[in-house]
Amino acid sequence: MLTIKIPDTEYYNEETSQFVSVKERTIDLEHSLVSLSKWESKWCKPFLGKDQKTNEEIRDYIRCMIIDRNVPDNILYAFNKEQEKQIVDYIDAKMTATTISDVAEASKSREIITSEIIYYWMISLNIPFECQKWHLNRLLTLIRVCSIKNAPPKKMGRNSVLSRNAQINAARKKQLNTRG
Repeated sequence: MLTIKIPDTEYYNEETSQFVSVKERTIDLEHSLVSLSKWESKWCKPFLGKDQKTNEEIRDYIRCMIIDRNVPDNILYAFNKEQEKQIVDYIDAKMTATTISDVAEASKSREIITSEIIYYWMISLNIPFECQKWHLNRLLTLIRVCSIKNAPPKKMGRNSVLSRNAQINAARKKQLNTRG
């Protein structure tokens, strides 16, 4: 969760040609599957797609991230550059110590990932629905880990087996001080 304190602010609303005052407020934001679902249900397009988002779409996603109740919409216009950077950094954060080294990383699926696809993965991997409130990157990492752990072990290729056996033999020769 990200907590941002917005001080008393005044900004110019170009649509109404008026200055708008925003009272000081602290808000809590959560980049989660719940936020993603809210946004996708409104915009009817995948959030995680490669298409650029408009300022309105980005602002609306931030609104979907707010977990506090009764937050006025005009607060979304009161963020300064530093707070916007905090939000972007929070969305991009790994939020896990797990690292996955995958040789087949280059062959990523072209499947369009939507909130329903992520819910499907959660159901098929028996991940409890409480995890829908986790940071989205952490949830996606858990899904990858579960998929990897549930996959049958990959058979080693002939060259890999020969290379591994050569390494084992070299280590044994060194340990026993022999030449073969």
